[in-house]
Amino acid sequence: MPLAIVRTRALSGLQAPEVRVEVHVGNGLPAFHIVGLPQAAVRESADRVRAALLNCGFDFPNRRLTVNLAPADLPKDSGRFDLPIAVGILAASGQIPVEDLDALEFVGELSLTGELRPIRGVLAMLLALCGGRGNGGRGDGAGAGDRRLVVPSGCRDEAALAPGRAALAATDLVAVCAHLRGTQPLERVEHHLPDPDPTSLPDLADVRGHAVAKRALTIAAAGRHSLLMTGPPGAGKSMLAVRLPGLLPPLDTEQALQCAAIRSIAGRFDPAHWGARPFRSPHHTASAVALVGGGSGPRPGEVSLAHQGVLFLDELPEFPRHTLDALREPLESGEITISRAARQATFPARVQLVAAMNPCPCGHAGASTGRCRCSAPQILRYQQSVSGPLLDRIDLRVQVEPVPLHELAGRDLTECSATVRARVAQATQRQMSRQGCANALLDSRGVERHCRTEPDALRLLHEAARRLGWSGRAYHRVLRVARTIADLAGIEPIGTAHLAEAIQYRQTLVHNPRDPVPA
Repeated sequence: MPLAIVRTRALSGLQAPEVRVEVHVGNGLPAFHIVGLPQAAVRESADRVRAALLNCGFDFPNRRLTVNLAPADLPKDSGRFDLPIAVGILAASGQIPVEDLDALEFVGELSLTGELRPIRGVLAMLLALCGGRGNGGRGDGAGAGDRRLVVPSGCRDEAALAPGRAALAATDLVAVCAHLRGTQPLERVEHHLPDPDPTSLPDLADVRGHAVAKRALTIAAAGRHSLLMTGPPGAGKSMLAVRLPGLLPPLDTEQALQCAAIRSIAGRFDPAHWGARPFRSPHHTASAVALVGGGSGPRPGEVSLAHQGVLFLDELPEFPRHTLDALREPLESGEITISRAARQATFPARVQLVAAMNPCPCGHAGASTGRCRCSAPQILRYQQSVSGPLLDRIDLRVQVEPVPLHELAGRDLTECSATVRARVAQATQRQMSRQGCANALLDSRGVERHCRTEPDALRLLHEAARRLGWSGRAYHRVLRVARTIADLAGIEPIGTAHLAEAIQYRQTLVHNPRDPVPA
């Protein structure tokens, strides 16, 4: 049979559309052509496949080979098409039977010896094959859910996360051909979900002092609110931020699969991180593409890798302003759409933003030590590097002062992360039962419906909004924070004490450039 059709998968954002590899062995001068919008890595597969076939003891047809990757308008990248192309050549040249090809899909990069190397995106492909669970898609056509995906053995841990037993693990091309011939079946990858270990996360009990910052951290965890910590260097801002994931409720299976699929697409899958809330802390030199995603073949950025977790931006004013402003849309919508001339990709980006900054370039403005030597214009430029619209989207703002030495050396009775996490879980359950989402995700209609406020508290809110000149967004965000504070207390109507505490967290930066700079 001079024509063979083998099925495989491409990657387009978080989706994994089906690709048909059509191989034709025809008459004419010896040639090897790959068509169907292949990128450089796919065009180079011709040399890898030829060497792998010969080194595995197969015959390479000395004829005109045409490989079509359909659909032709879908860009194809990476070496994952090596295995299906090799299988297609062997089937079209009559070296292996074709009866079982319709029941299988193949992905994998070939070495020159025929060994299968791990690839990225295996979990996203398996989720698409099983019906789109975890990646927002659906199965591809009738019978797609009955097929199995042949993957490299190095991707076994990743493939085990997919529901059912949809994957077969192969070490090399010879093992794949032995399975197709019926002489040695490939091993099925058993479905297995590891148990996450929350005790491996940094514990809040290790942090001495900082009662106000710990309270703000608890509120942020309970309502999924964004948080900005301002204070001098070494005060403990980063130490507090890395403990936030340990306070958050565990991911459910659907959320954990989606997070794992995103890491798989980015080539950063690690089975040890299964079920854990992501924590991403990009350096302030990161570009806008690194932060929100992009590239000629769009890949997820830090905001998507932190999906359902925490995105920590340390030294916030040091980030380029246009880079920070690129976060404004995903913080509101919970997703990022990357558009290119030939394609478009959408990645989830429901993150909890935590940021830290110094009050001035030297970091000591407003400090009691009086060591700041920055001028008022320098402080103003430093603080204005963070745009007002971005600051307006941050719910909680707290000052983190250095802990006195006697508190560092003394015994601290701080609650551990497990205790705070249990209290956060109770508040989260109240929100899920009442409105089906975290308080930070309430829209304006949800705020009006679920943030029932006592009359005295409402008068306090209106007076604060008038005096402080809040925007409509700030008004609603203060109400959401107050709703979370009331949920932590187990109280339904928002009282004056809840709202007063929420207003305190809506403070401006620690130092006003119009005030005299400490000498």
